[in-house]
Amino acid sequence: MAENRRPLTNFLLCSCVFIITLWNNIKPSDENEFIANYSSSSLEDHSDYETKSLPLSRTKRLQFASADNRINHSSWDVVHNTSDSLVLSNIPENGISDLIQLLSKFNKTSGLQNLTLNNITTSWKNFIRILQIVWHTSIEYFNIFEMKLLSDIKKQSFNYTGTSMKALIITNVSIEVFYFSQDDLYRIFSEMNITALTISDSKIIHMLCPSERSQFRFLSFSNNDLTDMVFQGCNKLDLLETLILQRNQLKKLSKVSSMTSKMKSLKHLDISRNLLYYDENENENHCHWVGMLAKLNLSSNKLTDSVFGCLPISVQILDLQNNQIRTVPKDITELKALKELNIAFNRLTELPGCSHFRGLELLNIEENSVLTPSSDFFHSCQNIRALRGGHNPFQCSCELRDFVNLEKKSGGRLVGWPESYVCEYPDGLKGTQLKDFQLSELSCNTTLLLVIALVVTVVVVVVTSFLCIYFDIMWYLKMMWQWTQTKRRVWNSHPEDLQSILQFHAFISYSERDSLWVKNHLIPNLEKEDGSVQICLHERNFIPGKSIIENIINCIEKSHKSIFVLSPNFVQSEWCHYELYFAHHKLFSESSNSLILILLEPIPQYLIPARYHKLKALMAKRTYLEWPKEKSKHGLFWANLKATINSNLPVSTEMIVM
Repeated sequence: MAENRRPLTNFLLCSCVFIITLWNNIKPSDENEFIANYSSSSLEDHSDYETKSLPLSRTKRLQFASADNRINHSSWDVVHNTSDSLVLSNIPENGISDLIQLLSKFNKTSGLQNLTLNNITTSWKNFIRILQIVWHTSIEYFNIFEMKLLSDIKKQSFNYTGTSMKALIITNVSIEVFYFSQDDLYRIFSEMNITALTISDSKIIHMLCPSERSQFRFLSFSNNDLTDMVFQGCNKLDLLETLILQRNQLKKLSKVSSMTSKMKSLKHLDISRNLLYYDENENENHCHWVGMLAKLNLSSNKLTDSVFGCLPISVQILDLQNNQIRTVPKDITELKALKELNIAFNRLTELPGCSHFRGLELLNIEENSVLTPSSDFFHSCQNIRALRGGHNPFQCSCELRDFVNLEKKSGGRLVGWPESYVCEYPDGLKGTQLKDFQLSELSCNTTLLLVIALVVTVVVVVVTSFLCIYFDIMWYLKMMWQWTQTKRRVWNSHPEDLQSILQFHAFISYSERDSLWVKNHLIPNLEKEDGSVQICLHERNFIPGKSIIENIINCIEKSHKSIFVLSPNFVQSEWCHYELYFAHHKLFSESSNSLILILLEPIPQYLIPARYHKLKALMAKRTYLEWPKEKSKHGLFWANLKATINSNLPVSTEMIVM
């Protein structure tokens, strides 16, 4: 009998003896973590071993990978097996019969709880046989990864009673048959009386509603081709709590909501990564969600702002990330139960308020277009514990300042602070973390800025008014206006009307109260009979018909010098002030030395009005002639005065220039 054993049997026996010997030597501290790995590769002839079975009494997890397309089931001792997990890999179609015979050795008392098949190729009929055998064993969790189905798919009978199975996971199934009855395929799975079923990455296009009340509490059909028609009108899934339909071909959100309306126990629905949209203007787009739904994942779809009109009012955790939402409408139904909202990777420009989410505790608004989040958000959302608001193009301005200050005061509520919160605008602050962005109170407080501006304006007005009154600015402005008007008229007059620029040696300005001294002393001593000195006096040289101001300006401009007879009477005369002003203006405009000051009588400083500050400046900086009281000094006075008048005269004795 031993001679008829194949090398695979001998190799397995040899391997088991070696592993068991090794096990007895190392004596692991926790035998529940011991894993035995078997491979049928590199087989050799070990005919010396007559062991009839693999003694795996102390192995908790057994993995076997077939390399020669065979599983020698006769060497497996399942009676004394204590392994709770078995993984079989790389089983081709011609090795399925060995797999079926091996699995047939397990029963309700075998102790095996977890079975995993990796990379198997089988026909539909053999797949049903494998499933039926496992169904009536002690196995509770059955996993099939990477399965290829061959031959025709036809209706097969299946006995669902008396099973220990709790969960079945089938992923990455490829069907080599193109024409078959869809119901024959889906009916096998829809009628299963187990707690959890997963069929993913298998391109299934539909799933039937169970014919009787189902025991499913967990269903996952991710990465398939299911449409909106799945489970429509199905009332047999009232125990279902979790439904995963991500990465399918779902389109209308209203139909998906109708699908759940009869799933009375549904709490978690994942319909992310589909093609979902919601058009509130379509008549049939009324949403009817199940009343128990607490967690809803709508991420990575084509949803817009209108989605807020189609949400279950019972939802507590809502995921809307990676959609096309620009704002949260104000006229939506209040979601009182909502505690967590993920709205990242959308197009929002501002933080949503909590007027419709009063119980909101966690908000994720990362990767949107929020420029200046308002600090009012935390005031309206009193229950917010954490806000993910980073990675937005923040515009660092006064509007953002209150938001930053609020985080600094409260602290801890902005998740990712400060690394994820960086200025994008203006360009001068790009890359600056918000915690380092600072603006003064004055630059951001409009009310304070207006108050300060108003105060400064009032102060400037008051100071300006005081200076205008003290220095008689209005009088000077009036004089400047008169000067300008006179100049304009002169330039606009005809050439034949223009008189010569210089006609007099000197113009004398004096007070009428000092006229006797001027007429009896000054004029006779300056104007000789030979006419060498010509004096301009207002009473004889002012032109009738012109204004006094105009005559004063003309006389000053036509005179080489301007003589001012200073006395207490002079500073009391308004016209003397005019004459002094215009003469002083000529002094600076022409850069000439045309002023001659004669102090007839001493002038106390307190008698000089404030508007005569030019006179004070002239007397302080310029030399003036003082009229002596002693007659013996009069001759020297007249000599000095004549010398001053005669200086810088033109060489020609003719004073009239045509």
